[in-house]
Amino acid sequence: MENWKLPWEGGCRCGEVRFRVTSPPLMVNACHCAGCQRMTASAYALTMTLNVDGFEVTLGEPVLGGMRQEPKHYHCPACKSWMFTKPSAMPWMVNMRPTMLDDHAWVRPYLELFRGEGFAWAETGAKHSFETFPPEAEWPNLIAAFAAEGAQP
Repeated sequence: MENWKLPWEGGCRCGEVRFRVTSPPLMVNACHCAGCQRMTASAYALTMTLNVDGFEVTLGEPVLGGMRQEPKHYHCPACKSWMFTKPSAMPWMVNMRPTMLDDHAWVRPYLELFRGEGFAWAETGAKHSFETFPPEAEWPNLIAAFAAEGAQP
């Protein structure tokens, strides 16, 4: 899919931190792990995986939040919105919360992760679902399939 209508703008709830996305997402997923449940106070967290070169903070200075360890979760210092995560083990990527996009109604998860920790009633309609994390060997095929058929604005 070629028509992603980039760039996208987004930011925290209060507007103190803003960002821009300039490259298409590699994946959109819903993570049902207990950690994401606690971070969001919800049944799961939506995550949009981006190449780090296609993501930039344009206003403000996000701060570490959550457990303040790996992976590093960045929040607005004022409203405490969980905006994105940068795992040091994968410095080429950033996992952004797509609900922080100014226009996010089009976003839908393509994968569900850690269903084994999730609530049975929390359905997302994702095309693929995994009890934990997909095997590493499956990621290239999942990313290619998402690029071909995943949701776009």
